[in-house]
Amino acid sequence: MQLLSDLTCPECGFTSIETMPTQACQYYFECVQCGLLMTPNKGDCCVFCSYGTVPCPPVQVNLSCCE
Repeated sequence: MQLLSDLTCPECGFTSIETMPTQACQYYFECVQCGLLMTPNKGDCCVFCSYGTVPCPPVQVNLSCCE
């Protein structure tokens, strides 16, 4: 299981390497460059599934995310 993901802001394109939580979903993430408060896209469970290079840990092991 991969716990690091490159998270890219949809507003300014800034990318940061972030560690994904294993016990909870991360529904919000604030871009350190432009301050946008990212939330998941419709149909996604967390910001990593929407804006990351690696889906969240539950999705990686074929489980429902955050249920």
